[in-house]
Amino acid sequence: MERALRIGHGYDVHRLVAGRRCVIGGVDIPFERGLLGHSDADVLAHALADAILGAIRAGDIGSLFPDTDPAYEDADSLVLLARVMSRARDLGFELIDADCTLACEQPKIAPHRERMRANLASALHVSRERIGVKATTTERLGWEGAGRGVGAWAVCLLERRCTDEMAVDQGHTARWGAECPGEADGEC
Repeated sequence: MERALRIGHGYDVHRLVAGRRCVIGGVDIPFERGLLGHSDADVLAHALADAILGAIRAGDIGSLFPDTDPAYEDADSLVLLARVMSRARDLGFELIDADCTLACEQPKIAPHRERMRANLASALHVSRERIGVKATTTERLGWEGAGRGVGAWAVCLLERRCTDEMAVDQGHTARWGAECPGEADGEC
């Protein structure tokens, strides 16, 4: 058995507007404005999903769950995140660690941080200790500082344990329409 480590980086941003719920990290935050998007616009879940997809070399959340597809209108982003992690596991990857940063003046994140960590961990089926969430203001600079939106960055570390069976298993090709990532560069 061979071990392979992969890192992923994700970024997402959504505008704050009136008339929408403000869902971040699966927490419905009481706030006068919410995040604009086709799904529930959970900027934190989207950034983390993109980080995982980057680590497994599977594109981005927009290509997997396009905003042109009515099936994803108002979709729960934690469900989408769980589907991304399921895809990673099907390819032999396990999440070792994830660290996320939110940038916004408002809403205030600190009172909700631990629930966000718990929600993300639950969606990913990992210990909460593997998920970091922190927030920063931008000292009133830029669009985040002006209160026009929320930005999120996420990085993750995945581990893949490759076996001889994985190298010849074509189940991944049939299920995901692509060969097992890592075969071409000798990881499997």
